[in-house]
Amino acid sequence: METLAIERDSEFPGLVTVTLNRPDKLNAISFRMHQEMIDFCRQMETDSTARVIVFSGAGRAFSAGADLGARKDAASSPIVAPATPDALAERLHATIGNRSSAAIENLDQVTIGAVNGLAIGGAVAWLACMDIRIAAESAWFSIPEVDLDIPLTWNALPRLMRELGPSRTKELVMACDRFSSEDALRWGFVNHVTADAALIARARALAAKLLKKDPISLAQTKSTVNALANLMVPAEATHADRDYLVLARLLAAERSATPRDAAPEPIPEAASPSAEGPSGAPIF
Repeated sequence: METLAIERDSEFPGLVTVTLNRPDKLNAISFRMHQEMIDFCRQMETDSTARVIVFSGAGRAFSAGADLGARKDAASSPIVAPATPDALAERLHATIGNRSSAAIENLDQVTIGAVNGLAIGGAVAWLACMDIRIAAESAWFSIPEVDLDIPLTWNALPRLMRELGPSRTKELVMACDRFSSEDALRWGFVNHVTADAALIARARALAAKLLKKDPISLAQTKSTVNALANLMVPAEATHADRDYLVLARLLAAERSATPRDAAPEPIPEAASPSAEGPSGAPIF
């Protein structure tokens, strides 16, 4: 694959490591990466030899989140669906993050997110789909979508609600503040924080421990906990995610077409609202 490096562990049979592999772009999640992640998860559906999957990032980042620049370059890239006047095609394109997130969450294998550096926006959404998360001490997180004038989609809100609760989720998503690995540990978003150099070894050690367990018991535990989590905060609550995203894009296009310093159209004097009613009484 072009954007994912996949390795089967020779020391621990049953362990698969998936590395987000666009280090020159801080592993930003492009349309191709979405597709390759979905394809990988589909392959895992029929792979009974893979029991634990560790996800990490190449270079100094886990992932900088959605590759917003990819839409600008869509016309020159056959793998990136270009912006289109076809509303249904645009709506389908907008749901790619929901589909890749669901593919990760629905894996039968136990998944471990090894956060080796910054994790922004869509990267946090993907991590929320994983069973266990371990962060390097220097790792940090951010959910900047609201600052970018777009809603947080990919069905991330229900998953964050389950992990963080409503108040913390609202603060992080609305204020868009950066938070550290220690913050994430204190709030329950990550299970462990470890020294940067020990991150992958810690993830592999946890994987090795899990691989010694009864595979059916692990599989049943995961599926039951996931079902309970969905009963607590159903993912279906964000069924209109892609429509919110399409709307945000349309509004952004409208704003960019209107110069910010353009003077407002004058209101004709005859049509100007009056501060008084017909009898001279103020209107409130």
